[in-house]
Amino acid sequence: MEAMEAERNDQNAPAPPPPLTLSKNAQKKLLKQQRMEAKKAEKKAAMKEQKKKEAERKRKEWEEMLASVDEEERSKLIESRKGLRKERMEKRSEEREKKVQRLTNAKEHGQNIVVDLDFSDLMTPNEINSLVQQIMYCYAVNRRCASPCHLWLTGCNGKMGSQLQRLPGFDKWIIEKENQSYIEALQDEKHNLVYLTADSETILDELDPKKIYIVGGLVDRNRWKGITMKKAQEQGIQTAKLPIGNYLKMSSSQVLTVNQVIEILLKFLETKDWKDSFFQVIPQRKRGGADSEDCQGEVEEGEENEEGEDQLEMKKMRTESPSNG
Repeated sequence: MEAMEAERNDQNAPAPPPPLTLSKNAQKKLLKQQRMEAKKAEKKAAMKEQKKKEAERKRKEWEEMLASVDEEERSKLIESRKGLRKERMEKRSEEREKKVQRLTNAKEHGQNIVVDLDFSDLMTPNEINSLVQQIMYCYAVNRRCASPCHLWLTGCNGKMGSQLQRLPGFDKWIIEKENQSYIEALQDEKHNLVYLTADSETILDELDPKKIYIVGGLVDRNRWKGITMKKAQEQGIQTAKLPIGNYLKMSSSQVLTVNQVIEILLKFLETKDWKDSFFQVIPQRKRGGADSEDCQGEVEEGEENEEGEDQLEMKKMRTESPSNG
């Protein structure tokens, strides 16, 4: 009887919604993204395996060397290795102190750049996680710079705040962390606030040390086109856009990730050259047309080196003592 009743309920239940069908263009984009992710995963796995083999090779060489000498020489080799290890540790400690000093100086003299985190309610958990990783990447890049900017994170509450607090050593990062929005936290500097948005008609020619530049912390902006421009207009603050179109043709939209925008700004602070900054940061897959041909080989190699350095910096941040900033 119960089985019959359940069967009738199943028949009367509303049919599940049909699966979403993607357009051909969307399917192509999805396949391309999946291929890129698979290729990236393969490359990461290959690099990990290569490092493992290299470490094993060095270990065997060391053991063979120790086995081939007498006890006195073996003791000398071991002591020498300990000395080199201690020297490396001291050098790393010195580098950490220098980074902390640079970031501390940037609080007083660096270019102020804000990441606006007030959009967490518009993003999925995966997108929030992606943004958190981008912020960690921003801090790693800024930490490595000879002349870093002074980073602000505003709207550090709710889901976004919880995710950020999970990052190793986040509470010791040398940045400004505000639960308030930038418009509240920086109300006395409202006349100097400039929201960077691709929808602005004002092209950014230079970075003004007195200005505070705002980058929208939003993943998948294609769902929310014009949202940052509308927000800035409603708040009555200035807007500007990066002069990307003056130097290269984008193969897709001019929407960049948060870490790409921050890194472009950092490169410009260092080089005072927009074109060089764009070519060093924007991936080749996003660039198209003849504008990029003259620098293609040099930049692709540079991208790999930069990515490797930033990944190493992020790894250091995870393994270093949080008190080191």
